[in-house]
Amino acid sequence: MEKIDAHQHFWKFDPFRDKWITDEMSYLRRDFLPEDLFPSLVKNDFGGCVLVQVEQSERENLFLTGLAEKNDFIKGVVGWVDLQSSDVEERLEYYKSFSKLKGFRHLVQDESDRAIMLKPGFIRGIKALEKFNYTYDILIFPDQLQYARTFIELFPDQRFVIDHLAKPYIKFRKIDEWREEIIRVAQYENTYCKISGMVTEADWKGWKEQDFTPYLDVVVRAFGTDRIMFGSDWPVCLLAGNYNDTVNIVKNYFSSFSQNEKDKIFGLNAIKFYGL
Repeated sequence: MEKIDAHQHFWKFDPFRDKWITDEMSYLRRDFLPEDLFPSLVKNDFGGCVLVQVEQSERENLFLTGLAEKNDFIKGVVGWVDLQSSDVEERLEYYKSFSKLKGFRHLVQDESDRAIMLKPGFIRGIKALEKFNYTYDILIFPDQLQYARTFIELFPDQRFVIDHLAKPYIKFRKIDEWREEIIRVAQYENTYCKISGMVTEADWKGWKEQDFTPYLDVVVRAFGTDRIMFGSDWPVCLLAGNYNDTVNIVKNYFSSFSQNEKDKIFGLNAIKFYGL
């Protein structure tokens, strides 16, 4: 079984475009490219990864798919397209020739309209994704889970995955509202969840493995082992540790699970979801 890191990023740093990288995150103000990640994948026995967009432009798609064509270990790409554009179907038709482009994502977490997913234009765009058999990564904060539930219900045949457990407030040990909402979202069988991005939602310098256990307990009970997948969120995870840390947190948590369940979480579920 080939292990897959289901969520990581590459970029060539641009200070204007990458304003999201604050002073607190200054370590990320440099290039992160395939040759920087590859040794960590090999060290942790990963055979491949899924590369996810950070810039909301179609230029990003060409950059990421170009890297994927040159690096066999990049098994799939999650790009960006303007879902609210009137020509979204034409753009998706164009991208069908990019064999490693498996799905799309929008930075919904950053939108001032917290319910943008429910806008008619956005809904029309998701219908187009479904038509072309693309996946959709849902990037949100906990306050948007209530809208995600309504959104997902509209598309029973669309493959969705929640990125980063919907970013629960691990640092502040807030769990109750998030738990209620993520359980409601998990009832939809077409929706998966990425066990990713946890260390950067915790205390960057002082987290302990047990800080994540309550959140992992919730996700595993809600989604089961058939609809969760590991992702490192590298290089963002480097703000709060290293690549090995992100792997070991999850590996240790699942140490008592069956080998078949571990294979699903560390590869088979991502392969199935993204059609790798």
